[in-house]
Amino acid sequence: MRILITNDDGISAPGIYVLEKIAAALSDDIWIVAPAEEQSGAGHSLTLTQPIRLRQHAERRFSVTGTPTDAVTMALRKVMPEPPDLILSGVNRGANLGDDITYSGTVSAAMEGALAGIRSIALSQVYARESIGADVPFDAAEEWGRKVLEPLVDSDFAPRTLINVNFPPVAAGEVKGIRVVRQGFHDYSRGSLIESVDPRGFSYYWFGLHAAEQTPGHETDLEVIADGFISVTPLHLDLTHHRSISSLSEHFRQ
Repeated sequence: MRILITNDDGISAPGIYVLEKIAAALSDDIWIVAPAEEQSGAGHSLTLTQPIRLRQHAERRFSVTGTPTDAVTMALRKVMPEPPDLILSGVNRGANLGDDITYSGTVSAAMEGALAGIRSIALSQVYARESIGADVPFDAAEEWGRKVLEPLVDSDFAPRTLINVNFPPVAAGEVKGIRVVRQGFHDYSRGSLIESVDPRGFSYYWFGLHAAEQTPGHETDLEVIADGFISVTPLHLDLTHHRSISSLSEHFRQ
């Protein structure tokens, strides 16, 4: 099995080495193509207004000066001699839960793989608030990563779908198990906006999402992570709200 590893934290991020170790238990044919620098919050963006630079670090290890989507695109179109059987994105430093997936470069890299018809899985390590600014422990992901991935890689993925995995912010021995759940929802209307002045006297603004209120429903990814379980959420790329098609069509009937 040929595996492509990518992320949005950058080619040198600790989580990518964690994922490389997990993937090595599944295959010895591993390729790494990741952004040269951190691209958190890049979403599913594609670089169109400037060239992409490709750098080789080792035999099967590359970085690109672009987004996670750019990295996957370069891997499939330029770097790899044959398409991978599996794309793994992560392990992200921080949660990708609820509406976060719409901003996440980690999940978007897996989306790009799904669009290419390749089984794709995004993995993220949630961390406790007291770990902000410090080294984030990845031991839950390290210990449980293979246990989560082995059943998934043997599963059939529906077309244009991907899997989003989050590990809870607890020690590996305190993880309560694995739950397959739906995506939850955040309320970001109360997210913070920090305003300050740079040394040259110009104003700048910095978004802060830490103040966002969480509104988990029953059996969502937000809820099971809070309870100490690993969340596994199947996502699909069809954003159509099918139930609205009939009612909206009534407005345009001649």
